[in-house]
Amino acid sequence: MLSKQELIEEVLLLPIEDRTYIIDSLIQSMNPIDSDIDRKWLEVSKKRLNELKSGEVKGVPGDEVFSKIWKRFEK
Repeated sequence: MLSKQELIEEVLLLPIEDRTYIIDSLIQSMNPIDSDIDRKWLEVSKKRLNELKSGEVKGVPGDEVFSKIWKRFEK
């Protein structure tokens, strides 16, 4: 049996697609899919998209968001 470090070294030799598949599988094993939560997130995302499309809300550019975050952590 491989040690944890040996396993990591072996995985790092794989193509990116295979590593991505392994990462996704590990994350799902720690955070199983909950279809009820997924359905609720889908409802929220559709509502927010409709609000953007209708002009009810305005989007904030990513650069502005990250700038505010960095300023908050500089304090």
